[in-house]
Amino acid sequence: MSVLVLVLAVSAACCLGFGFVLQQNAAQKAPLGDFLSPRLLLDLMRVPRWLGGIGLMAAGMVLGAIALGNGEISLVEPLLATNLLFALALSRHQTRQSLGRQGWAGLLLLAGGVTAFIVAGEPRGGTAVDDPLRHWLIIGVMVGLALLLTAYAKRSRLSAAPVLLALAAGLLYGVQDALTRVSGELFAEGGLLQLLTGWQPYAVLLLGITGLILVQSAFETAPLRMSLPALTGAQPLAGIICGVGFLGDRLRTDAGALAWEAAGLAAVVAGIVLLGLHPAMPQGAAVPERVRARELQPQ
Repeated sequence: MSVLVLVLAVSAACCLGFGFVLQQNAAQKAPLGDFLSPRLLLDLMRVPRWLGGIGLMAAGMVLGAIALGNGEISLVEPLLATNLLFALALSRHQTRQSLGRQGWAGLLLLAGGVTAFIVAGEPRGGTAVDDPLRHWLIIGVMVGLALLLTAYAKRSRLSAAPVLLALAAGLLYGVQDALTRVSGELFAEGGLLQLLTGWQPYAVLLLGITGLILVQSAFETAPLRMSLPALTGAQPLAGIICGVGFLGDRLRTDAGALAWEAAGLAAVVAGIVLLGLHPAMPQGAAVPERVRARELQPQ
């Protein structure tokens, strides 16, 4: 594994984790009438803390894109999932909560799971699949599932909506990461002209804006512990599927390696859940009242 990719991916995770906490601090105070509306972003643009969080998130995405340009998505995505560790660190500073057994267990599971998956799978590059149907099938399944989750979240009670929206955003961000890597390859091969004549960079922009609306709506309506674990868990899984599915990433596939890869991913998910539910994660002011108000609105 390249040290450069490791440093870039972990630095990206740090920026993302800090950025998510700052965004949620601001989004929890946004008007509930902006739920799942682009107006939500316009309202939040007036909040300095949210702008700071977006700036950190943008920095994290740039660092992540550079990491993706120098390493396999199946390697970078699990490292990006450690953003939850940095989110917890900032949340602990805000809430003054100790890690305790739950925090240490989540930390060890997340870090150990990422290590186990990378060591067992040995992610490496290969030849991208030259089959447009396969590309569109995988992307279509991911985006279609995100749309279904969003539609169900819009019709469901608000207590379930934040998790569903975060899952949908995570799927979109995973696809966005895959297309970011493709966009980087287009630029490297043919420069700016070839990049701008492809559909991928515009899809990256659309997925980013859509995911941002979903994430801020989730942050607006519930504590960070309800949304961030789902977001952090869905993104690497979607990215790995895209990487192996059509970007040509290769993982070891012997029985022992597959078992350790599965165990590593399971540990990552378990660690994400434990850390996301940790008491240090900010709950947000007046969340219960806001939830009840939203649930009483006619559907």
